[in-house]
Amino acid sequence: MVLNISSRERKIFEILLGNPDGITVKEIAKELEVSARTIHRDLKNTEEITNLYNLKLEKKSGVGLRLVGMEQDRKQLRQALTNVTVIDFTPEERQSIILATLLEMKEPIKLFTLSAELKVTEATISHDLDQLEKEIAAYRLIIIRKRGYGVEIAGEEANKRAALSDLISKHIDPFEFVTLIKDNIQKNAQDQFSAISNRLLGLVNPEHLIVIRQRVEQAREELPYELADSALIGLVVHLALAIERLQKGDTIQFDQAQLKQMEGTKEYRIAEKMIRDLESPLGMDIPDDEIGYITMHLMGAKLRFDSNYIHMYPDEDIVFLANQLIRSVSSHINVPLMNNKQLLNDLVAHLKPSIYRLKQGMTIKNPMIQEIKQDYDELFHMIATAVEDTFPNMEFPDDEIGYLVLHFAAALLNNEKAVDLQALVICSSGIGTSKMLATKLVQRIPEIKHVENASIFDLNKLDVEAYHVIVSTIPLKEFDHGYLLISPMLTQSEIHQVKKEIKKRKLTVRLNRKEQPVFTDSSNFIVRMEALQNYSRTTLNLLDSFRVYDVTDNLTMDSVLRLACKTLAEKKIIRNEEIVFKKLQLREQISGLGIPATSIALYHTRSNAIHKPTFSIYKLTYPLTIRGMDGNQMKMDTVIVMLAPEIIHQEVLEILSFLSSLIIQDQTSISLYESGDETRIKQYLSEQLEQFLHEKDLI
Repeated sequence: MVLNISSRERKIFEILLGNPDGITVKEIAKELEVSARTIHRDLKNTEEITNLYNLKLEKKSGVGLRLVGMEQDRKQLRQALTNVTVIDFTPEERQSIILATLLEMKEPIKLFTLSAELKVTEATISHDLDQLEKEIAAYRLIIIRKRGYGVEIAGEEANKRAALSDLISKHIDPFEFVTLIKDNIQKNAQDQFSAISNRLLGLVNPEHLIVIRQRVEQAREELPYELADSALIGLVVHLALAIERLQKGDTIQFDQAQLKQMEGTKEYRIAEKMIRDLESPLGMDIPDDEIGYITMHLMGAKLRFDSNYIHMYPDEDIVFLANQLIRSVSSHINVPLMNNKQLLNDLVAHLKPSIYRLKQGMTIKNPMIQEIKQDYDELFHMIATAVEDTFPNMEFPDDEIGYLVLHFAAALLNNEKAVDLQALVICSSGIGTSKMLATKLVQRIPEIKHVENASIFDLNKLDVEAYHVIVSTIPLKEFDHGYLLISPMLTQSEIHQVKKEIKKRKLTVRLNRKEQPVFTDSSNFIVRMEALQNYSRTTLNLLDSFRVYDVTDNLTMDSVLRLACKTLAEKKIIRNEEIVFKKLQLREQISGLGIPATSIALYHTRSNAIHKPTFSIYKLTYPLTIRGMDGNQMKMDTVIVMLAPEIIHQEVLEILSFLSSLIIQDQTSISLYESGDETRIKQYLSEQLEQFLHEKDLI
């Protein structure tokens, strides 16, 4: 008997046959990534088929759906399902195949060719193309349709690659993709994937993937910061697609002026080396234009969470914008978050590469966006409003706002202290998701004292025996230690699962607990003493050199900066006032330095011409109009100048970053700086720095 059913209906039967004790409609919908309403609609046809095989679809409250009948009849149905040869794609799958086909072809393709391959009418294909036109508009691509000519996609090669890359990530879990690469492209790997996934995997050469993956992982070690796993996988896919399309003659054109600007960056040097190292094993010459796109990819890649991010890469503009966003969100949700330094650090780490990507027109995809919108609907809309207030001249897509929601949700959830167990979280969903999962574990399971996040690439470097419980949101192949496979959102049933494991672990820990001898590490003591000295010296120097200068003459901004440099040179704080002046000018040309909704501007730079860190204020009698950090013109009468040497200790960067974050900590601090009252400002700085050092257990 030949079954006339769709691929989704077949999947529903397979799920029912695999769950003899019953499964809910909601669980089926989640597994097939469709709505519960869609499953209810498909079930109407499945009930007719069950009758043909003497089976009954039973619906029971609290249990869900299950197939009731003789085992022999169940086997016959299972056999019939395996004999279904015609694959009936869902509209979304069909549109993805059409898009992949059009992006791959170098010439127009006829409508009847597509309809014959997908076994649907030309009218259906035409409707699919209507839907695709809306989707690819985001990539600045268009569909050309002419009678007698056929169908093709027109647009720049770089945009076609971006569309293909996102299409792959949409249908293939990136960490399944990593598993495929790590298994060295096993011949039977396609069995793990759906028909649409296999089709998309066919767009790249498996042998090329191995070479590219190895070179990208080398580059990861050479960067001065860590790439998020999603960014690394994205780079592998990007390069693999680029190589395939180059071999077919599809080349890109990169703006030469922009390429020239990039040449001095570390990312450019790494991208250039990566490209040159790939030429020999791949047996091809790769144009320099490709270096530009790899450089952009590295610059725009998400950074894995690093608690020292602000200190390693201090960027006062991002700190200010992150602070403003926190203040705006706090106001909307009526929860004070301004003193949450962890949230500030997380947002700075996230926003810096994200803003770069948005300004470069690079797409941002959030695989969990629908789930985030559903679970955090109210918070999502509040943060969207706050983002609009903070970044009035930038358009943030929903996918990016979704990531910001995860950061704020993690901060709101983080209200319980841990107790005694160590947990390791292996998470595939990026910075916010992994942090949120860690926070949820601590919040829901008080026995967990500390949670550490790791990626699939870190497993061979970790001492997994040091953790009492290991949880992962991805299957871990060839991992010899016990772990729990859970979802990023940590469902109630998964909480019970973790708690059950915790009970076993607690017993093991208690039975094996031994008193550890105390040793004094002299080298560690020296490092801590050096850090203490750096903190102390920097704090004293900044407070000692702090001054508020009254500028009563009607000067231009350049004249104010020259005056500041001359004053600091006379105090032996800077060695060459002309060099520092030029650097401050250059910094102003890059982007506005005025702080929106204040009368304050922050001019900052680092140079070898600066002898020691300094923080000073210049109060203008005659206000000036300058460009703000939001790109708009604004009136300003308070100039804060923050300078530091090119090469300084991490502790110095940390204190300077802390001071910059204080400027707009709240309306009280803003008003204090605007007042120009030197005594009160110095007292405020002293108190805040004392609290900062106290929190670090240094005083």
